[in-house]
Amino acid sequence: MKFSELNLDESVLQAIEAMNFEECTPVQEHTIPVILEGRDLIGVAQTGTGKTAAFLLPILNQLSKGGYPEDSINCIIMAPTRELAQQIDQQMEGFSYFMPASSVAVYGGNDGIRFEQEKRGLTLGADVVIATPGRLISHLSLGYVDLSRVSFFILDEADRMLDMGFYDDIMQIVKFLPKERQTIMFSATMPAKIQQLAQSILNNPVEVKLAVSKPAEKIIQAAYVCYEHQKLGIIQSLFKNQAPERVIVFASKKLKVKEVAQAFHRMGLNVGEMHSDLEQAQREQIMREFKNGHVNILVATDIVSRGIDIDDIRLVINYDVPNDCEDYVHRIGRTARANNDGCAITFVSEKEQTPFKTIEDFLEKTIYKIPVPEELGEAPAYNPKKTENKNKRKYTGKGKKYSGNRNGNRKKNGGNEGK
Repeated sequence: MKFSELNLDESVLQAIEAMNFEECTPVQEHTIPVILEGRDLIGVAQTGTGKTAAFLLPILNQLSKGGYPEDSINCIIMAPTRELAQQIDQQMEGFSYFMPASSVAVYGGNDGIRFEQEKRGLTLGADVVIATPGRLISHLSLGYVDLSRVSFFILDEADRMLDMGFYDDIMQIVKFLPKERQTIMFSATMPAKIQQLAQSILNNPVEVKLAVSKPAEKIIQAAYVCYEHQKLGIIQSLFKNQAPERVIVFASKKLKVKEVAQAFHRMGLNVGEMHSDLEQAQREQIMREFKNGHVNILVATDIVSRGIDIDDIRLVINYDVPNDCEDYVHRIGRTARANNDGCAITFVSEKEQTPFKTIEDFLEKTIYKIPVPEELGEAPAYNPKKTENKNKRKYTGKGKKYSGNRNGNRKKNGGNEGK
């Protein structure tokens, strides 16, 4: 379906055309008409399916019709991380280019000047406020934010917010909202806690579930079965003859990220690191340097596996096997975007073999095992059943109930998560 076939105003269609969007993704096709009808909605859709546009476009369409108070906050969009809030804000700027809609992004980790700018925007009233839960509550607690006239309340990556412990914060924010509002919630999964949240804050919602949990077929997936101490040697071997370019290396914990980044520095690699211990200004600077090519390798926790829109990542390396199947899909989904090719390599130590086998079972495929370079010594055999009893790590494989191609049938969305 083309966007022109939807019941969208001309100003919105102009913005869509300017951003070079033509065809709706499945999530956009099924959710935009529901939102335009004014119905509450819960959408089960992952990063990369176009869900940001799925809620921004109809909301902007409604706001463009007028009739909403100019000096009040009309829409609240909640996001779990600063990075996702920034990305939504960037898309908001693009989609609202041809209409007089105002917005303010509210997220933590900034200096006092930024806080005052946020305060001014919240006090004067903005059509759309894009916020992380903790930062919005900081402003609400100071008494100058009025949410009593909000017409639209949107939760993006709701499961991620609950995983990060924001349930109480969300419920506290809801207390400031009017009961008569339209509520929209997107989540990659639908566990019991998400169903509970939906029952608490949504009114007779329409449910849209998309089968999008499998990674794109064009991602080349491979693995090294190795000992933990061989992982750095494999990195050195990979980049011995060819300099790395546009590489993200994922590690499961921030301490590991720091250790790996330091080791890469000692190898002479051009590397940056991304984790929650960094100040917001530092994180933004590193992302700028990575995007413009001044940094070739980004070592990161899962903080950047969702909600970061970089189209030309050449290689993703899982230094650690991800915690579950959904995280694996999100991590490797950073590559092969916007019709580009991409490769994902996972390092599998002895204790990680059983979790990795769970991922293979979920993907319904055997991932090719690359032999460890001979100079690094003998590597362990891949025998997940034998290592299962040794493996004390909790592993959920929580993505199993979904299947299908995560990219749907989108065309010319420029790889934007629309996100």
